Amino acid sequence: MPRLVGADYRTRVRSPGERLVEVLDREPLRRAAITPILDALVPTELAAMIAALPEAALRARLYVAFADAPPVTLTDLVPPEVPPLSEVIYHQGTHSRLAFALFEKRFCRPPASHGSDELWGFNHQPLAWFTGPGYFVVHEEGARGAAIDYREVPPERPPQWPKIKPNDRGLSRLVYRDKVDYIRRVSRDVFIGATHRNGEATGKLFVLWREGP
Repeated sequence: MPRLVGADYRTRVRSPGERLVEVLDREPLRRAAITPILDALVPTELAAMIAALPEAALRARLYVAFADAPPVTLTDLVPPEVPPLSEVIYHQGTHSRLAFALFEKRFCRPPASHGSDELWGFNHQPLAWFTGPGYFVVHEEGARGAAIDYREVPPERPPQWPKIKPNDRGLSRLVYRDKVDYIRRVSRDVFIGATHRNGEATGKLFVLWREGP
């Protein structure tokens, strides 16, 4: 591919991923410059954009950029019009575009009999037979917003979800025991999360995105 110089470089159409990386490289970081890029994308473009963020440093800058964003609420994750026990699927960003359909966090609202102060969910991924389904309960924790808490598992599940298993037994404990993920909203359909274990940040950051509300 010929090298672009001068006017050719300035007029070249950049991909959404390239534009986002460019914004993340600027100082100071500005939320207002990031969100519109993501909100303008259709799902296929969104998947490609997230695949362009494999570097931990870029994910870390994205997380920092939204440090003062409003706390994520339960209705941000599962819109109020979604019926109880109806799943909302979030793709979990990885280094491979092919993996988007394999790594997901699936959420639902409990039946009315369980109240409205939590969500239920699990991790849909190809190693679930080995690690367990990784069930969790989501609560709002004040200024930190929604917390995906693997220390607690839901008492029920939608019928199509796998059997509920605790996270402190067998091989599940190596992956999910004492784990809590805190998330920040980046755009309408994109969130970035940080994993904590035993109350301490592990340094692992991940991106979640859904295909529409």
